[in-house]
Amino acid sequence: MENTWPKRIARHMQNEQWAQDQMGMSHAAVFLGRSLVLKCEPDSAEARREAQMYAFLQGKLPVPQVVDAFCENGVHYLLLHRAQGVMACDPARLASPEKTVALLAQGLLLLRETPIAGCPCTQFAADKLRRARENLDAGNVSIADAEPATYGKGGFKDPEALWRYLSSHQPDETPCMTHGDYCLPNVFLHGGAVSALIDLGRAGVGDRWQDIALCARSIRHNFGADYTDLLLGCLGVAPDPERMKWYLLLDELF
Repeated sequence: MENTWPKRIARHMQNEQWAQDQMGMSHAAVFLGRSLVLKCEPDSAEARREAQMYAFLQGKLPVPQVVDAFCENGVHYLLLHRAQGVMACDPARLASPEKTVALLAQGLLLLRETPIAGCPCTQFAADKLRRARENLDAGNVSIADAEPATYGKGGFKDPEALWRYLSSHQPDETPCMTHGDYCLPNVFLHGGAVSALIDLGRAGVGDRWQDIALCARSIRHNFGADYTDLLLGCLGVAPDPERMKWYLLLDELF
């Protein structure tokens, strides 16, 4: 493996012991070293946005520091310092649902309080729908990966019908910093606090319910539906089922 690293980052890789990470649903290959993480994926706008957002959020949020980010031969390379702590879906965290949900809420509040001036990326409904349209046109939307109730009886005929519904039901938005894929594997916890946010390819200025909806779904899958009310209580927001539904349906197109 070491012989395949691009020369630009090879010098950073020599003293690491690498293992490929098997978690996650993206098309990226992620290699874990003792102190570094290397993410390799086909070059795309989302991959480039991720590198931009890591750079922009340095000193504003707990995110890993970028060592290098570049494209070579159609592959985007992102080399980061390894995050401290464990994922929120680590067995030790899953054994303490109340504490873990409270920390996930803490991360959402950190995002909401982050200054957005100068942010290089926007993730408003119109931005997301445009990118969803690109995914549809490229044939990158899979019905097989969707939640069971999204398509078929009682749901939508196909992704095209879903996109049309979302386009005609866009919600009002309150701008803040959003992660874009705020689920348990993307939030690291350490010492009673959020220690790192990772996978920032869909981060940018958007509506806070984008993250609340995906976090609530991740909590429901890992802890059960009762804990979504705890999340909303920690955030001090009233339930908004229709807005959460819109963002969860939107996520089916990514």
